[in-house]
Amino acid sequence: MDFNEEQIQRYSRHILLQDVGVEGQEKICNARVLIVGAGGLGAPIAFYLAAAGIGTIGLIDGDTVDLSNLQRQIIHFTEDVNKPKVLSAKEKIERLNPDVKVITYHKLFTSENAFDIIKDYDFVVDGTDNFPVKFLINDACVLAGKPFSHGGILRFDGQTLTYKPGTACYRCLFHAPPPPGAVPTCSQAGVLGAIAGMLGTIQAAEVLKYFTGAGDLLTNRLLSFNAKSMEFRTINVHPNSNCPVCGKHPTVTTLIDYEQAVCEIKR
Repeated sequence: MDFNEEQIQRYSRHILLQDVGVEGQEKICNARVLIVGAGGLGAPIAFYLAAAGIGTIGLIDGDTVDLSNLQRQIIHFTEDVNKPKVLSAKEKIERLNPDVKVITYHKLFTSENAFDIIKDYDFVVDGTDNFPVKFLINDACVLAGKPFSHGGILRFDGQTLTYKPGTACYRCLFHAPPPPGAVPTCSQAGVLGAIAGMLGTIQAAEVLKYFTGAGDLLTNRLLSFNAKSMEFRTINVHPNSNCPVCGKHPTVTTLIDYEQAVCEIKR
């Protein structure tokens, strides 16, 4: 693609990077990325990918903006309360960078629509806050051969890994979701707002590294951090031959909608 003068100026700090340059920025601008969840993680992920010039960003989220979201979901403003999150996020992205095409899906990501939605994208980002959908994203991407970034936050902690076909997937580490109610959600246990930004920007960086080829991805590595101690830890992992979805004898060959945990927070 031929950049005009405005685009050259907009993306100049990328173009100046030896590991990105014009060719890398072209790859970014031609990329199609699906973000599942337009909340705490999805907000900074979408903002940074839009700023970087990702050509097409898909946003899927069936929720509307709640006042309690604004402590961490920075893409939504006070006047957006009760507005569908995907529409609120689309408005901000288009104001930030009109180069970016935004496709919205105001619905839940389920076993019925997962394959049909992800087929149009080059990379999928997990910005969700519950285990059933995280496993659904993993299984859909593994079975469809799509790379994705996993991310999870709770209280003061965050973790992430990147998957490409042939590397360790989320189920290689965690075989199945915990029983409903066994692990609290952010709405039950709380989360420090800035944690979402810390992890979301790491996930956005992984997406940009994937398309440009710069650096080493978090494949076969689980990165975790605790903001109270500000300690980061990287654990090397390997593809699990007994993994139920990507192992030698897979038992998960179709998508599963696991039971969602019910929030019992007292208001």
